[in-house]
Amino acid sequence: MATQVLEEKMSEFGFPLPTGDPSVLPAGAKLERVFDAACFLTEGISVSPDDGMVYFCDITFTPLCKDPSGKYAGAGNIWKLDPKTRQATIFRSPSGQAAGTKFDAEGNLIIAEGNDFGGRRISKIDMKTGKSYILAGLYNSRPYNGPNDLTIDEKGRIYFTDPRYFGYEAIEQPVLGVYRIDPDGKVTRIITDAGKPNGICVSPDQKTLYVIANDNGSLDQYRMEKGETSQRGLTALLAYALAPDGTVSNRRVLVDWFPNDGGDGMTVDVDGNLYVAVHEPNPALFIYSPEGKVLATIPTGNPHSSNVYWPTNAAFGYGADGNLLYLTAGKFVYAIRMAKQGYQLKRSSRAAVSGRS
Repeated sequence: MATQVLEEKMSEFGFPLPTGDPSVLPAGAKLERVFDAACFLTEGISVSPDDGMVYFCDITFTPLCKDPSGKYAGAGNIWKLDPKTRQATIFRSPSGQAAGTKFDAEGNLIIAEGNDFGGRRISKIDMKTGKSYILAGLYNSRPYNGPNDLTIDEKGRIYFTDPRYFGYEAIEQPVLGVYRIDPDGKVTRIITDAGKPNGICVSPDQKTLYVIANDNGSLDQYRMEKGETSQRGLTALLAYALAPDGTVSNRRVLVDWFPNDGGDGMTVDVDGNLYVAVHEPNPALFIYSPEGKVLATIPTGNPHSSNVYWPTNAAFGYGADGNLLYLTAGKFVYAIRMAKQGYQLKRSSRAAVSGRS
């Protein structure tokens, strides 16, 4: 399916204006920039169900992000943004080169820590105490490739992708796969046919697991030599039937972006529409129906100029801001009001007892 930006009028950022079906994109809706201080690439955004604070990753690629002296590589950051004051502070550094975050039903922050001197694991931060715990550190006694994104179902199971896009570490898993962590701690590799899996999301009815395949053709583009090229592989939005026991089957291709770079991360609204960060040929958040039909586009760059910022992920707020969508792109974070409410996990009884609502 071709992805095209149809509106040529430009926003204050030099991007084409958002356009699409008013049932998902209100008339006149536009991006507002709420953060601009990352080193190179923001990612893995999520909103706290307790206080509405916005958390997101600042991936400090070691070849690109150095300290002021230029000598020492960054170790990754997780930022916390107050949406009322627009003030952002470092929540955790080093972050384990975190690339993905989600809040579970109890209000804990679950993190996909990547490679490039990162943690290469899935961890949990108890937001009441600040203590961290390792949920998945090894599979078959071997490190993961580089966990990238995660999603959580209503039974508390965590699904995460394990690709490799950069970093010096040896690859010790036999495939770039998708894994499931059960509430009892058991880890199972459930998908091996998603190419290089990136974004991941569970549908609101818990019957579909969406995975973005984004095989850019290399395992570390920053270590390729000048003049070298690679062959891009599968770049598609995939849908798997998700069974009540957490197993998957019946892979379907909803959107095929090949030969372009394709999608990154995504989120979903209460009606099951998918909000997918798409890189090429026109960098934008594309809103798809559950059948893969384009409903709207929110550009984050101008493909006809150098003013291009790849979108990477998106997350909805809570309560009165349940239709407020946050979007990471380049070194920035944006916000935009949508017509739909975002889908969120139901809070657990344990969270309710602890005073969370």
